[in-house]
Amino acid sequence: MHVLVPFAADAPKTRLAPVLAPEERSAFARAMLADVLAAIEATGREATVVSTTAFDLDEALSATVTVDDRPLTPAVNDRLPIGREDEAVAVVMADLALTTPDALERLFAADGDVVIAPGRGGGTNALVVRHPEFRVDYHGGSYLDHREIAAEVGAGLETVDSFRLGTDVDEPADLVEVLIHGTDRAPACLRDLGFDLDVNDGRVGVARIEDTASR
Repeated sequence: MHVLVPFAADAPKTRLAPVLAPEERSAFARAMLADVLAAIEATGREATVVSTTAFDLDEALSATVTVDDRPLTPAVNDRLPIGREDEAVAVVMADLALTTPDALERLFAADGDVVIAPGRGGGTNALVVRHPEFRVDYHGGSYLDHREIAAEVGAGLETVDSFRLGTDVDEPADLVEVLIHGTDRAPACLRDLGFDLDVNDGRVGVARIEDTASR
């Protein structure tokens, strides 16, 4: 099984703009990508980063990088199995900063022509495609769309309920989960930028010590 990791290298994590400057968003996005790639490598699978623009990958990571500046849907669809029922392709998003090898193994090992790990709000955070006619559609509530597409092509669908795969990092509030549950480069990057957990009225948030940050 080969694993595709889409990555928006040119303008990563724009919804984090209220708390991170552009260069900080780039550094944080690459830290999350590195954590995802390390987890994939630990499962023994090979990964290809499908990036919107060229960038230098950490030499410690064994993934390859290919550039495709098209929107996400056609960039992924052109790399799915076509007429080859014996070949599986997985797609794992680059902002799953909480993922672990065990969480990915659950996804990869699940039965089904199409296996989906949905994200919050109806997105598709990771999936495995074994059916030669299935194609993705990442517009809007893609999890529901992918269920319909699987039914249309007669593909058996399996859903994997996973906190670690279901938590993608898009909004400032999501940084809490990275600091609590992240395992490597992503939480370290946030702490280097001056972020830490902040407990207020029984709820956990994040706070930034501006004089230690690089903004």
